[in-house]
Amino acid sequence: MTKKSFGRPVPILVGLGFPRHVENSSQAYDVLNEWPSRGPAHKAAFDACRAGLADEVDAETVRAAFEAFARKAGILAHDVAAEIPAGTNPTAVRDVG
Repeated sequence: MTKKSFGRPVPILVGLGFPRHVENSSQAYDVLNEWPSRGPAHKAAFDACRAGLADEVDAETVRAAFEAFARKAGILAHDVAAEIPAGTNPTAVRDVG
C-alpha cells in the first residue's frame, strides 16, 4: 500500500452501473476530474484529492471526502445496492453515468 492508497477502497458505480473500486487519491482525482456536474461536495473532494496528491493531507482524509461526494452523487455502490430490490439487475435500474 502506497502512502496515497486508501485503507479500503471506495466502491462506486459508473457508466451503466458498472462497479469500480477507487483505491487511492489518484484514482479519485481521475473520477472527479471527469465528473460532468460540479457542486460543493465535488469541490471538497477535488480539493482534498489535490491536497492528498501534494502530500498535504493523508489518504484517509481524501477517502472520506471522496466517499461523501460519491454518496451525494448517488454512486456509492453499497448505498445504491441497498436501494435495489433483490433479484433486480442494477444496470437496468440505475444509469449513473
